[in-house]
Parts: sequence; C-alpha cells; structure tokens
Amino acid sequence: MMDQKVAFAGLAIVVAQLSTNLGAALGKSLFPLVGPEGVAALRTGISALILLAISRPWKIPLTKRQTTFLALYGLALGSMNLLIYLAIERLPIGVAIAIEISGPLSVVLLTSRSIRDFFWFALAVASLLMLIPWPGSQARLDPFGIAFAFGAAGCWALYILFGKRASELGSKTAVALGMATACAVTLPFGIVAAGEKLLVSPVLRLGLVVALLSSAIPYMLEMKALERLSSRTFGVIISSAPAIGALAGYLILGEQLTWVQWLAVAAMISASAGCALTAAPAVTRPIEKALI
Repeated sequence: MMDQKVAFAGLAIVVAQLSTNLGAALGKSLFPLVGPEGVAALRTGISALILLAISRPWKIPLTKRQTTFLALYGLALGSMNLLIYLAIERLPIGVAIAIEISGPLSVVLLTSRSIRDFFWFALAVASLLMLIPWPGSQARLDPFGIAFAFGAAGCWALYILFGKRASELGSKTAVALGMATACAVTLPFGIVAAGEKLLVSPVLRLGLVVALLSSAIPYMLEMKALERLSSRTFGVIISSAPAIGALAGYLILGEQLTWVQWLAVAAMISASAGCALTAAPAVTRPIEKALI
C-alpha cells in the first residue's frame, strides 16, 4: 500500500510538470501585453484567490513556527515565479528550465552520501557550462536571462525545503497560504509594469488559464506529493522538467533549440536521472535540522 502511495505521488509530480510547462508556454504568449512581471502577478494572484476559496485556511490556527515556514515557502514561491518568467522572456523555455532545475538537483546532491553522485554533479555543471554564452561563441543566449534562471533555481531549491515543512499543515492549506504570500513578491512588480492592462478581459481570461495550469493544479499536486515523498526523491523525479519545457515551447511557441542546447538539456536530465539510479534511501535530516 505504501509503494502505491509513493507511485501515485510520483505520478502527481509528472502531471504537475506537464501542467506547469504548458502554462508557462501560454504565459509567455502574454508577455507582449503585460510583460513577464504582469504574467507572474496574474498567475499568483488568481491562483491565490482560487486556492483560498477552496481551502478556507483562516479556519486553521497556526503556531509561530508554522507561520514562519509558510512565509518562507511563500516568498520562495513568489520569487521563483517572477524570476523564471523574467528568464523565459529572454531564453527558450527548455533552456531556462534546464538551468532552473539545477536548484532541486542541488537538493539531491547536498543530501547525497554516495561518491558516485559527484559524477552526476560534474555532468550537471558541464550542461550549465554549455549554456553559458562564452566570449567568441556563437551562442546567443541572453546573460541576464541566464542570471534570472539561476536565481529561479535557488528559489526552487528553497521551495522544496520550506515546502516540505509547510506541507505538515496539509497540502490545501499550505499551498493557499503560500500562494497568497507569494503575491507580496509578484503583485508590486506586476502593477508597476502593466498597471490597468492586468484588468483587461482577454488578459484576465488567459491569465486564469495560466493560473490554473501553472499554479493552482500543479502546486496542489506537488504539495500532496511532498506529504509522501522526501525532498530528495521529489528533486529526482522532476528531472524530466527541461524536456517537457522544451517540448511545450516548441509546440506552442515554435521555439527551436540548437544541437548544443539540446545536448545541454539532455545532460541535465541525465544528471538528475543518474542521481535517481544511484540514490540510497533519502537522507534529508542534515538540511531539515538547519531549518528547525
């Protein structure tokens, strides 16, 4: 029965990734109207309203410790949303996510006790080096886009670690309150960048679809999965994210990657999958103790 629960939790993460990347591609189509800041604000704002209405978390008393972890989780979530949209404005979605996934991969590697995982770490570093536009190279990747993607990677790692603690309240409550807190990061940037354009009917309608696909549905699935999976296992399963992102970018936006970029994406996926193959049972206590 426990193996079934873990399997369903893993499937929930895969479905969440498919939904998230489809939403990201649709969200990028809104950039000409409200910019990446506006899309981030719409995504988190609409999602927060939906999730708060469903979970009604104000009925649940919170301790000071729970409030702290929820706040940290929400701030990491809002920063991750804003930074990844700023990144995919300048980079193909598959490339941005290949960089961003180095965040959860770092969670896997930091909790590792296997020397073999250093090989996968080296492969991950090599994949990132292939994406950097070195002087004299033919690559046209925007350096600011790369920097934003690395920032999103750091926030994704924190999202996993703080989310693990926040999920103790239950997935619905944690996601709703976390998403509401995320708005404190995204709304000010969105309002400054887009203003009243955020309230135009076509923008709101597409924003609702993006919010459902990118946040409301996947974060509920992920938080439910985090109740059954360790931070390490969660980080490993989402190794497919760059490929899903590249596919969504190609099908919806017509984004095409160079062979070097595809090689880098494949190397990052291989690094994550390699960690999964060599991983012992999850060991997250050293990190979690630092968060208590």
